[in-house]
Parts: sequence; C-alpha cells; structure tokens
Amino acid sequence: MIKTIKDIDLNGKRVIMRVDFNVPMKDGKIQDDTRIIAAVPSINYIMEHGAKSLVLMSHLGDPNKDLKKEKEKAERSGKTWNEEGYLAGKHRMRPIAEYLSALLNRPVIFAGEDGCFGKKAFIEAQADASIIMLENTRFHKEETSNNPEERDVLAKELAGYGDIFVNDAFGTAHRDHASTASIAKFSGLSVGGLLMDKEVSYLESMIINPVKPMLAIIGGAKVSSKIAVLESLLKSASAMIIGGGMAFTFLKAEGHKIGKSLVEDDQLDTARAIYAAAQKAGVELLLPVDFLCAEEFEPDAKVIAIDKQDLPDHLMGMDAGPRSIELFKQAVTNAKSIIWNGPLGVFEFDAFAGGTRAMAEMVAEAADRGAIAVVGGGDSVAAVNKFGLASRMSHVSTGGGASLELLEGKKLPGIEVCR
Repeated sequence: MIKTIKDIDLNGKRVIMRVDFNVPMKDGKIQDDTRIIAAVPSINYIMEHGAKSLVLMSHLGDPNKDLKKEKEKAERSGKTWNEEGYLAGKHRMRPIAEYLSALLNRPVIFAGEDGCFGKKAFIEAQADASIIMLENTRFHKEETSNNPEERDVLAKELAGYGDIFVNDAFGTAHRDHASTASIAKFSGLSVGGLLMDKEVSYLESMIINPVKPMLAIIGGAKVSSKIAVLESLLKSASAMIIGGGMAFTFLKAEGHKIGKSLVEDDQLDTARAIYAAAQKAGVELLLPVDFLCAEEFEPDAKVIAIDKQDLPDHLMGMDAGPRSIELFKQAVTNAKSIIWNGPLGVFEFDAFAGGTRAMAEMVAEAADRGAIAVVGGGDSVAAVNKFGLASRMSHVSTGGGASLELLEGKKLPGIEVCR
C-alpha cells in the first residue's frame, strides 16, 4: 500500500508531479499516447480538488545518449545533420504539452526549452489552477547521475516548485533519479498518483496475497532475464506456465531435443532448480507439449507443426501448438487470479502469433468471468494491444522494467518514497 493523492488535502496547494510521458515520437508527432492517457485521471483529480498549480515533469528518451548515436548515424550515411531539428522531433516536451492540452481541453503551459532550473518565478507568475509542463528532465546530467549529491542539486530545485510531490510515473519507479525519488528528500509531502496506486495494488497483490488459485504465465526469450520473477512467483502461485523461447531451456534441462530452438545452456541448472522448487512448493509447472516450427527465423518461413516436445535438428520452435493451448486452457480456466509476463511465441510474425493470441483471448475470457487478470509489462502488453484485448483485462501495466522488478519482490525507489 502507498499513500496517494486521495489521502491528502490538495486545496490551494502547489503540486509537482512526475509522470511517464516517455512516448514514441517521430518528427514531433506522438506515435502512441497510452502513457499520456494513463496520467489523465491523476491530473484531473488534482485540478478538481483545488490545486493552486500543477507542474508536470517527465523524461522523453535520453537526449544526451541518443543525440550522439543519431549524429554518428547521419554522418555515416552522408546525411545533413540538423541537431535542433532532431531534438525538437524526438526529445522536447513542447509537442507533449500541446497534445495534453488538446486531450484535457484546457491550457498546458510549456515552461520553455531552457531546461528545468530557475522556473520558480515563471510558475508563480501563472494564473491559479494552471498546468505547467517542464522540459525533458534528462537534458540535465543531474537527473540520472550516479552521484547522490549531484542528483540532489536538480531534486532540490524541482521540489521548490511544489508543496507536494506526486509520483505517478510507474514506468520509471525502478529508477533512483532526481525527479523520481531524490526529490522526496526536499518535499514537504510525497504521495503516489492514481496510476501508481493502481499499478502497485495489482502487481504487489500477485506476490503478497493473491486470490487463489493464482496462475503465473511467464514467457519471453530468456530464462536469465526472468529468474528472479520465477523464484518470486513460485512463492505465491498455484500453477505456472512457462512459454516462449525460455521454455526450450527447461525442455533441454529435462532431456528433450530442441533442434535449433533458442536455448541458454548456462541456465540449464537454473531451470532444473526452478523445476525442483516448484515441485517442493506444490506448484504445477506447465511447459508446451507441441510446437509450430520453422527452419529459419523469418516472418514468411514455412510453418511446420510438430506434435511432440522433441524437435528435429533442423527445426526451431516458434510458437506453442494446439495441444499446448488446450493444456494451458485448463489452468487459465481454474485460476481466480492471473499474472502474465511474456509471449508464448514469436507473435511479431503473424504465422507464429496464434499461441500468444489464444492465451490473450483465454486470459480476457477469465477476466470476463471475474478472475483478476493482470498483464505485467513488456511484450505481453504489446501483444494484448495488437489483438485488441487490453480493455478486457483487469489491469495492463504501463511499466516494463518496473513491472518486472516489482514482481521480483524488489523495493522500487519511486514507490518507496510514497509509502
């Protein structure tokens, strides 16, 4: 549980809120507004409850790192380099402020391209009940500095723009940055926004006190990136489905032939240990029992169905097969709470998207029946969006790395300051 804007008096207060407006941009146009829309309930709540001012801050890519890469890329290709044009199209917050203004149907005042320092007089000069957007926080090296004292320089400045600090940027909650965590040291009061509250409530419940039976569906490419999540969820899950590329490491660990499929040979002992831990905890561990395969990792590769777990040497597993889906369906049907992180196959290739689509549909149907269905970040979110099923889930997380780390049971700096 965290303290939120619903727990405090906002009337007449100056509020500074960290949001996650790190959205994909192309030539100054927003390509996906999901994260912006997710922050609107908190913005509306704060303004409806009488805030004197609301200052919004976010990063938008990392201009210092990305600028260097793009400049080198342009020079290699012989293109004319326009530095300010690049920054305006990819990293400046002015287009975000304009988009948000249209979304809210009220002015959102951009504080200028000269950074986040020295804006107190500008903010105080605005009319009461104004919404102000600061420039991209990552134009300042202090934002992401590994030196706490250096981070504090920016954090103290930002804290001066509000009586209350609100963190509604779940997507960066795992980062110990000036605008996400350090600022709380200098703020009179620090609380979470409505999005942060929703994220923490749904995700923490899956590791602390889930409604049983609880099903964890873990997919994706590599076991190594999900070890801590698997170990954490084994403590609270009733059953666990392992799919995607990582399933082949488990299958090889059991002695199966996996052909040319993706595998992490250095994680075979880890897979065996996780399997043993599941048995000890009484958690049913389910792996695919058949596959859709291909000879090459290509979107137009010929689909070859293999009706068993052992694959020929010349094939690689690309998706879960129909018998696997039927096996998984029983587990989904039995579950009263579900956490899903990672696809079951190469869903980016239409020919191998069937397993992930079927899982998304089954989880959506479970939610329709009253189960708590949480999609926890990364490619699973992309999948449910691709298949038009996001709105049927109980919750679709806006955080990738943050979701993963919270499910691992870690304490996230941007959340801890709201407790």
